[in-house]
Amino acid sequence: MSLLLGYDIGSSSVKATLLEAGTGKVIASSTSPKTELKIIAKKEGWAEQEPDTWWEHVINVTKEIKQKANVDLNGIEAIGIAYQMHGLVIVDKNQKVLYPSIIWCDSRAVEIGDKAFSSIGREKCQTHLLNSPGNFTASRIKWVKDNLSRIYKNIYKVMLPGDYIAMKLTGEINTTVSGISEYILWDFKENKIADIVLDYFDVDKNIIPDVVSTFSVQGELSKKAASELGLKPGIKISYRAGDQPNNAFSLNVLNPGEIAATAGTSGVVYGVTDKNLYDDKSRVNIFVHVNNSDKEKRHGILMCISSTGILNSWIKNNFFNFKSNVLSYDEMNKLASEIKPGSEKLFIIPFGNGAERTLENKNINASIHGLNLNIHTGSHVLRAAQEGIVFAFNFGLNIMSEMGLKISKIRAGYSNMFLSPIFQKVLSSLSNLEIELYNTDGSQGAARGAGIGSGIYKNYNEAFLNLKVIKNIKPDKNYKKVYNDVYQDWLNILRQYI
Repeated sequence: MSLLLGYDIGSSSVKATLLEAGTGKVIASSTSPKTELKIIAKKEGWAEQEPDTWWEHVINVTKEIKQKANVDLNGIEAIGIAYQMHGLVIVDKNQKVLYPSIIWCDSRAVEIGDKAFSSIGREKCQTHLLNSPGNFTASRIKWVKDNLSRIYKNIYKVMLPGDYIAMKLTGEINTTVSGISEYILWDFKENKIADIVLDYFDVDKNIIPDVVSTFSVQGELSKKAASELGLKPGIKISYRAGDQPNNAFSLNVLNPGEIAATAGTSGVVYGVTDKNLYDDKSRVNIFVHVNNSDKEKRHGILMCISSTGILNSWIKNNFFNFKSNVLSYDEMNKLASEIKPGSEKLFIIPFGNGAERTLENKNINASIHGLNLNIHTGSHVLRAAQEGIVFAFNFGLNIMSEMGLKISKIRAGYSNMFLSPIFQKVLSSLSNLEIELYNTDGSQGAARGAGIGSGIYKNYNEAFLNLKVIKNIKPDKNYKKVYNDVYQDWLNILRQYI
């Protein structure tokens, strides 16, 4: 039996899925930890994680897969990796981590990126990078250079979280073009690494890893890693992609006009285009998509909301976490459903997890508005939070439409916030878009990607033969009428901050 193993390295957890290649059937899956990974915040706006912790949980999920799967794991032919985007990992010549990973929701490099945008020039950044350097990996490298000079001098290579896991698996250090674009170090106009950014930041090009293809044999499982994981050495590592390009891939979103969404810790809408589109205010980002090639241009337009599921989690832990009983998300959704649309004029601005790209890198924090102590209950807070997250999604969708991206349908995995009937219905109705939900996730996508990269699958169609829609949500005209007005009231509050 030919097997594929996919890892998804998130900021909340690490997940693994074992697939049977021929049928696409999930043999086993595992998540570690069972709660949520800790994010270290040494200062306001900072967010770090220890890379070695990710590897510990990769070991945990692999061992659990081995316990659950009633198959011989010697049948694993390829491994794929999905990972949280934009995190900076730095190592020395001995592949030792020199500093905790500065992860995606960290805000410390905002001013550095904004200054680079101004100094390099708006037009040059937008036409070559299709982005502002902003609060991304390249700007974080510059922060390390300016603030941790001794550490910077010892850097052998900089990496993304997925590159680090690939290094742990193979002992080799490399990255992908899609990954380079996450740094904001890809020159879309010149089709090469962006010297204009490296030169401006005075960063040595040699610390950037060699580039390999997204779908290719990028290394083989080393004897050391195989021993730690309990797998056979020599398994091909044949796919790697950031979580959002990978989420789109896992939903078979590969062609212009197709849209993928996710609403985990952060919320994302990711649309594929074959044009060099950009937003004048750099409120969304453009990355090289996983199936980009010299023959067919494929870029991903990414709208990100840093705080979605993390807001829901915060409310759960701080409002509904009792010694005798901790409410489940399903129970929370039921309580929220008892409240009328609009939450009786209670509004939540959900941006409380660092700088927000859609708000031009402003960090306005989350806030509650219109709280009436004689009317509103915890259930109102639950519904208002979900509505606020939907409104943030709609705000970003409107930006993408203004850029010229035509959206007709949203595809998403049936997980996280998309498990909520309220979230589904309000988002579909307010945006006037049909939503298709699939029983897939990032680790399954990574496994399928490994199948393509290793040659087990001949093409994309073969990889997605068994991907099925499990739920379809269509816009409700009455809901749309109600929420158009509620959204405008929410938008008026938001404008006070931006």
